[in-house]
Amino acid sequence: MANINMVQVMGRLTKQPELRTTPSGVQVASIGIATNRQWTGKDGIKQKEAEFHNAVAFGRTAEVICQYFAKGDEIYVIGRLKTSSYEGKDGAKRTKTDILVERIDFGQKARTEANGGQSQPAEKAPVEETADFGNGPEPVSEIRIEDIPF
Repeated sequence: MANINMVQVMGRLTKQPELRTTPSGVQVASIGIATNRQWTGKDGIKQKEAEFHNAVAFGRTAEVICQYFAKGDEIYVIGRLKTSSYEGKDGAKRTKTDILVERIDFGQKARTEANGGQSQPAEKAPVEETADFGNGPEPVSEIRIEDIPF
């Protein structure tokens, strides 16, 4: 049997997407996604739990996320998990697991009180230079919404 590394997450952006460009010219967007879960415990009391995910998108997908999504907007992401190691400022070895985004879809826009409950268009994040992430996926040439199973 083949190994599978696939994750699907639908949640809200926890911060404004950040768009950067690697020295090799690849666009990269970093996003935070919050997912919520509710259930009723054995005692009949409703319980809530939030989980926070870091995700990284490349190429045209990164550009689309930064152009059309803003903090609070709902996003559906399909990707794979990638764990990397690094040395913290204190010299301790640390690990970080990200979702490497392969496909996205739009969800509900965030409501804002400033404009009568209507969503605002996302402001484009500034482009910055940063280090090359290496081993990231090839940039996605197009977003295929029709491939997402809804």
